[in-house]
Amino acid sequence: MTFDSRLHDQIAEHPFPLLFVTISGAHLYGFPSEDSDYDLRGVHLLPMADCLGLETGTETVDRTDVRDGLEVDLVTHDAKKFFGLMLKNNGYVMEQVLSPLVMLTTPEHEELRAIAKECVTRYHAHHYLGFAASQWKLFRKEDPPRVKPLLYLYRVLLTGIHLMRTGEVEANLVTLNESFQLPGLSDLIAAKTGGAEKETVVVDLPHQEREYQRLIGELEQAHENSSLREKPTGAAALNDLLIRLRVQSGKADGLL
Repeated sequence: MTFDSRLHDQIAEHPFPLLFVTISGAHLYGFPSEDSDYDLRGVHLLPMADCLGLETGTETVDRTDVRDGLEVDLVTHDAKKFFGLMLKNNGYVMEQVLSPLVMLTTPEHEELRAIAKECVTRYHAHHYLGFAASQWKLFRKEDPPRVKPLLYLYRVLLTGIHLMRTGEVEANLVTLNESFQLPGLSDLIAAKTGGAEKETVVVDLPHQEREYQRLIGELEQAHENSSLREKPTGAAALNDLLIRLRVQSGKADGLL
């Protein structure tokens, strides 16, 4: 897959070695507008000296830049922080490590993708329920309403339901709707991809609220019926990977 060179330029300027960088946001979710920014997410590795002293190094790097008219938002976490989030039913990091839109990868990234599947639990449903509630609130408070929060609402609900039923992390709304077949959703996606990032939309609000409540109920029921594990089982593997990464970093820095 070929990506815009301006994305690679942003990655190349990162101050630390990178384990992986993937694309998240609207491009991953299947409804980018022509003027959508790019959300790059990943994991970096702090030098060993930054991990051993009294002061911890930069756990999170958050940089937004506009390159020849293209806005690029790059956020990475140090491996220790990211691995910890993987054990806390955090849907964001699961979608990032498993994103099919890979800008930069390493053998350790492939190992991490395999471990990620051991970190999926039935309690990831709470992440998606909370995210859906915030998107619904955002959608309702704007006048006129924008299509983006509405699509985010459907995206997180369908991702959560699909995850509870199958154990698979699928963040692309177009792909998800091939199974769910929600009436009118394709039109909403077309309005977003054919319009602007802040595109407004005219919708039947009572219908949207009924759909929201129905899908909330489906996600809650899918959570109750899910056969997914109660707790993540990938902690030991993550710990082993982190130690190996730190040792490699120490050797590279001449500390070991």
